Amino acid sequence: MQRTSRLGILFAVASVGFLLAGFLLLGLPGLHTVSAAGTTQKQVGWIAYNGGKDNAHYSPLTQITPENVSQLKQVWRFDAGASGGLQTNPLVVDGTLYAYTTALQVVALNAATGEKQWSFDSGITAPQPSRGFSWWSDGRKKRLYAFIMNYVYALNPEDGKPIPSFGEQGRIDLRKDLGVEEFQGLPVVATAPGVIFHNLLIVGFRTAETKPAARGDIRAYDVKTGKLQWSFHTIPHPGESGYETWPAGAWQKAGAANNWSGMALDEKRGIVYVPTGSAASDFYGADRAGKNLYANTLLALDAATGKLLWHFQGVHHDIWDRDFPSPPTLLTVVHEGKKIDAIAQPTKQGFLFVLDRVTGKPVFPIEERRFPTSDVEGETTSPTQPVSTMPAPYARQELTESILSTRTPAVHEQVLKEFRAMKGAGLFVPMSLNKQTIVFPGFDGGAEWGGSAVTPAGVLILNANDIPWTGGLTKAKADASPGETVYQSQCAFCHGKERKGDPPEFPSLVDIGGRLSEREIEQRIHGGSGRMPSFPGLTGERLRALLGYLTGTEDTKSPGAGRELASKGVDEAPYQFTGYRKFQDKDGYPAVQPPWGTLNAIDLNTGKYLWRVPLGEYPELVKQGMPNTGSEGYGGPVVTAGGVVFIGATIYDRKLRAFDARTGKLLWSAELPYAGTATPATYSVNGKQYVVIAASGARDKSGPQGAAYIAFALP
Repeated sequence: MQRTSRLGILFAVASVGFLLAGFLLLGLPGLHTVSAAGTTQKQVGWIAYNGGKDNAHYSPLTQITPENVSQLKQVWRFDAGASGGLQTNPLVVDGTLYAYTTALQVVALNAATGEKQWSFDSGITAPQPSRGFSWWSDGRKKRLYAFIMNYVYALNPEDGKPIPSFGEQGRIDLRKDLGVEEFQGLPVVATAPGVIFHNLLIVGFRTAETKPAARGDIRAYDVKTGKLQWSFHTIPHPGESGYETWPAGAWQKAGAANNWSGMALDEKRGIVYVPTGSAASDFYGADRAGKNLYANTLLALDAATGKLLWHFQGVHHDIWDRDFPSPPTLLTVVHEGKKIDAIAQPTKQGFLFVLDRVTGKPVFPIEERRFPTSDVEGETTSPTQPVSTMPAPYARQELTESILSTRTPAVHEQVLKEFRAMKGAGLFVPMSLNKQTIVFPGFDGGAEWGGSAVTPAGVLILNANDIPWTGGLTKAKADASPGETVYQSQCAFCHGKERKGDPPEFPSLVDIGGRLSEREIEQRIHGGSGRMPSFPGLTGERLRALLGYLTGTEDTKSPGAGRELASKGVDEAPYQFTGYRKFQDKDGYPAVQPPWGTLNAIDLNTGKYLWRVPLGEYPELVKQGMPNTGSEGYGGPVVTAGGVVFIGATIYDRKLRAFDARTGKLLWSAELPYAGTATPATYSVNGKQYVVIAASGARDKSGPQGAAYIAFALP
């Protein structure tokens, strides 16, 4: 297992305002500063999710530089909802910006002024996040593909109207074409946009993390007609490669192994790279013994046919919810004197896997190392897991007493006592029964869905969370009521066995009937909300039982009746997850010493860090003399040819920041009305460069509520 000593200089915390000794290496390869008078392209868009199909988060614009970035001013704002979350990386094409509101209405804005040009309302009430769009053009015709819950709409970008010839009156339903689950109400939601290859739209989706869950097939549709062209089975069918890594017939019962975070495309070679998540259920896998290909796998598929070219599995038989959390990034590096077209895949556990994108062979060594085995009945863990030996992890991977919080003596005493009552402190420690197990980095990483930016010279820039979480297993109740049975199998993952949740991310459901009507609870169940997926299959008897249990009105005169209900589609696993919990001190701050979030620059030609700085802070701690702690963050960075890194991501200080790409020096920041938990976009209109970010209050309920797109430019 990884030891704290191995992390050495990278993770030694000198103080809350820490910086790594010698982290400044000037002269970042391939980046240079351009004077304000330098030539800037007149009209440069942001024409794909994260800036390009390579997922590079890179812009060739040079007008904004380290020398003048401090002059940036807000130039327009578009309000996008009174409540709810925004995670959208908008598209900008020909001077028009395409975005979502918090209700998933599509809006087209003048990219220079923020003035609305048109809007499209599907009529679907959808509080789920949608992070982007796909754009197609053959030089004459143009189409904007919008992702709204389980539907993909083809819109005319001139007026926002659906194109009737696509699918069924302008849309396709992603619940179709999945086999036996079709139209059975399983959650299928498109959170990340698909990628376009020639006349194909290649898509994944989000589904449940408990059973029943849809199988995570990767599918390609004709961009003009919406007809299915190919499908790749991430849970292999009989006769397909990987079938032997599951129990016989698992493809008929297993679920998930889906792509929810997005993809990358090598358009020249015609290869689409697809990272997948864990199989359902996330934390107990006795019914899926084996390595479980192609869950937790980076797939290289022929984009034209869906044929598997190569694969790399990052976690074998995952029971820690270690999805590949973000799209991979394509780049070119020079390694051991040879030029390599590579792919870099971030992980929740803090490893960056760097592979040859043609062959799948590691650029830096990856070792299979032994980890502890599970002692829970029925569970068979993999004896080894892959470990990247370089670059060094970008988040700490072992929690020890020496790095527990010392914010105050009382806090240290509290977290030390709790730490000593838990199990595990390092990577891949299986969940315990009736005892909390430490997961570090936490369930939200390490890396998250925002992903990484990269320069043409192969320098990767990545933000990371660095806080511990805990989880555990408990034996399912044999005498549970029907409503409690449904709750424990479908809801306890997030809200906990006792319904107390872990606010604010996972709200308490105790006395929920006093705050919401049954109709309102039902709407949340079927539509989802923020981090909560939708559960459209919870209907009829199961829904009535769950509503009764949540509101305290269920008839519980028949103990054990939940077993009968289990036969109707509810997961009847003997052990259930106790719920996601952050390991925090009594005041709600992480139980570990800072940094709690970082921004990192790694030269992937050498595998060495160029710089590393804390990202984010808590305003109330700053007032107490604790600045630069770093904080949990969501959304990724953008890097420009002008030598500037832009990133929001931080939840509590609600800032958009600009860093010098060569050194990591903070150059500028602007306070946003809400947290910028999305990846920015940068573009130029009529020779002026803009930076825009989506901001919303959903992640911090104690702060201002609302949502808006905010754009900045030089005077």
